[in-house]
Amino acid sequence: MRGSGERLARLRRHPPPSHHCTDAEDCRLLNTDATLARAAEQLAERFAGIFGPETIHHYLHQSHAMLEATARIHRHTPVLAVHFATDRLTALAKTRGAVVSTTPEVLFVCVHNAGRSQMAATLLHHHAAGRVTVRSAGSAPADTINPAVIEAMTEIGLDLTHEFPKPLTTEAVHAADVVITMGCGDACPVFPGKRYLDWNLPDPNGKPLDQVRPIRDDIDHRVQALLAELTTTGRH
Repeated sequence: MRGSGERLARLRRHPPPSHHCTDAEDCRLLNTDATLARAAEQLAERFAGIFGPETIHHYLHQSHAMLEATARIHRHTPVLAVHFATDRLTALAKTRGAVVSTTPEVLFVCVHNAGRSQMAATLLHHHAAGRVTVRSAGSAPADTINPAVIEAMTEIGLDLTHEFPKPLTTEAVHAADVVITMGCGDACPVFPGKRYLDWNLPDPNGKPLDQVRPIRDDIDHRVQALLAELTTTGRH
């Protein structure tokens, strides 16, 4: 990362002529820099009066570095980092009381954020239809979502192709009212005022589609029961 930072600093001082970037790594660094710079301007408007430019810059570049650490294909990392940073800043704003929300917030956490937690988050988002804010994360995120999980969800009309594994952050835990863990042990930090649940579910990693379906259906039953509870009794 340090070498990339030094290289980018050099490119900023001596940029190649417009439309004449010939080195693939130089082009990637410059495109990333431009994407994050544009995002910083947009987020400064969105979070005006809540976060300053330094905080926004920090979250954008930290989010990018976190996703780069596990990515095999780096082409889409800058765009994903913008989405990730936006979600983190939104959670942080809620935690600080800068954004008032009466909607319950649920965080699903598994090890890789490539199977169980992704299915749970997508199912709850689908069933809740805006009544619950949903996030998911992994204690040791994978680089891609499990293909069998994507196929199992496609079978019931839910698209996971635009989702991506995300690392667990304190912002997500702080913002949640309910934190549901799935096989990640003690990796999730414990904060007061949160409701913690542990769902004992098999890991779909490495399993064929016919073994992923029952896991999906089990999660769906649990999610619908949780939603009924949240929307009946309010926050916990």
